[in-house]
Amino acid sequence: MPLPKRRHSNQRTRKRRTHYKLTLPELAKTRCGCPTPQYRLAHHACPVCGFYNGKLAVVVKVKTKAEEA
Repeated sequence: MPLPKRRHSNQRTRKRRTHYKLTLPELAKTRCGCPTPQYRLAHHACPVCGFYNGKLAVVVKVKTKAEEA
């Protein structure tokens, strides 16, 4: 495997690393008819009611006060 002949400068290294960054996930507004508009990840079910594309996709459990504590 070949080895570099010269050392890379800090500037060159940092220019390459400018693209190593995190991106925020895209959020979409739910259109399921919940009383308050919720935001969810794209192509995921509504976190409140579990509907996706007008159909029930996930059964959402309701937390009781005993489970929260």
